[in-house]
Amino acid sequence: MPRRTIKLLTYNVHSCIGSDRKLDPGRIASVIAETEADIIALQEVDVGRRRTGGIDQAHIIASLLKMQAHFHPALSVAEEQYGDAIITALPTGAVKSGPLPSIGETRGALSVEITVGDQKLLVVNTHLGLRGRERIQQMTTLLNSGWLHGTAEAPLPTVLCGDFNAIPSSATYRLVTRTLKDAQLAGPGAPRATFPARYPLMRLDHIFVSGDLVVKKAAVFENRLTRVASDHLPLLAEIGFA
Repeated sequence: MPRRTIKLLTYNVHSCIGSDRKLDPGRIASVIAETEADIIALQEVDVGRRRTGGIDQAHIIASLLKMQAHFHPALSVAEEQYGDAIITALPTGAVKSGPLPSIGETRGALSVEITVGDQKLLVVNTHLGLRGRERIQQMTTLLNSGWLHGTAEAPLPTVLCGDFNAIPSSATYRLVTRTLKDAQLAGPGAPRATFPARYPLMRLDHIFVSGDLVVKKAAVFENRLTRVASDHLPLLAEIGFA
């Protein structure tokens, strides 16, 4: 039986508030559904926040997609939470979440081991800070402190994805690409910018993969809906096992 490929999407959803200022988790779920992604990594997700009606955005989006959500609050104030989620209908195993060294707003990461056919895949989702020095510390932590190892004896095939706030000429990007491949460069076609959604100029959102994964294709998902649903465009990669 051939090993299956999976579609993985990373998407900064801006608390489900679009450039038209509408709050609409259903619209975000529609964007995701259109991509037919198997695994979805979301950043800037609100859970129980007054500003977005106190709802659990991770749970609502996952329910609309008939999937399960794992959520990690990078920021918690009383009942209000804000952070990253990994959503999938595939079987999941070990989950790890925690903070990253932060200078400004607290940042964190979330990793989930996901079973794809007869293989295990480690997916790590993060949203790095706005300062260059801070991002270097955060990326160094992700690369060196066991985040990319998982619970297996040998390292698992790994995807590190999210909003890195780092363009390809940055030190943070250069640091990660010493270890992992940029999916947009590994697949056919020219890399495309993800931010801002209406007139994309910067490549801030990335999917990085370990050497034992093959990128069949990677594309920024851009249409009328994605240009308004969030301030970032979603990035989709189709990945297989080497």
